[in-house]
Amino acid sequence: MTARNASITPSTAPLALLGGTGLNELQEAQKALATETLDSETPWGLPSAPVRLVRTEPLRLLFLPRHGSPHRLPPHCVNYRANLWALREAGAARVLAVYAVGGLHEPYRPGALVAADQLIDYTWGREHTYSHSGDVPLLHVDFTRPFEGPLRRAVLAAARKTGVEIVDGGCLGVTQGPRLESAAEVQRARRDGCDLVGMTALPEAALARELGLDYAGIAVVSNWGAGVRDDLLSEDDIAATLREPMQRVRRLVDAVVAELAAGASA
Repeated sequence: MTARNASITPSTAPLALLGGTGLNELQEAQKALATETLDSETPWGLPSAPVRLVRTEPLRLLFLPRHGSPHRLPPHCVNYRANLWALREAGAARVLAVYAVGGLHEPYRPGALVAADQLIDYTWGREHTYSHSGDVPLLHVDFTRPFEGPLRRAVLAAARKTGVEIVDGGCLGVTQGPRLESAAEVQRARRDGCDLVGMTALPEAALARELGLDYAGIAVVSNWGAGVRDDLLSEDDIAATLREPMQRVRRLVDAVVAELAAGASA
């Protein structure tokens, strides 16, 4: 599985931004900025939405809303295989994913940004590989460090340069959704070593690894996990908590673009 355009190298390839819950304002801004909508048909069906080219300078930036436009697809119904394939076919060699997650203890408190470095899969029934039959090559990709690569390092470097606080490291437990977790499920995740719970990083990260994409994530903590505090969770509270951190995410994405562009020209 190689990139369609052999003239594109990792240093010159576009950066793909893969957005999720809480990125509504960013999604609308990117939609307004879109200079081109790309053909997004794949052998795996249609992605959640057409891939949009939303920036050309100082680096080409592609955008794909994970849950569709408008936001309509629950986590277990996202066509992750089509999404990653469409981004690669659009020329991306690196994918920056944004997720809303629950925090399980300090410093993973509501409002925090996190560059997670590990994953545990609690999902089921999702199409999680391109090696789906004997008709395609069987890949056993290394997944020791799911997020490790130049893009994650660029995210951390951009955060340092711009003063955007981000927690370096953390284990994200990926649950099925769309319901939020029970208190007992959160307790189990904590016993397993999770610092965060979310619903979309898998199979996304693994599929990116199968395609040879440099994949990194910015997790935005929208709430304490169920039972960590006494209060019950509501979608309105989660949305309200996400507003300010998502502004920091936008600043960080801009800084990452600048960081990658500077590296490409060096």
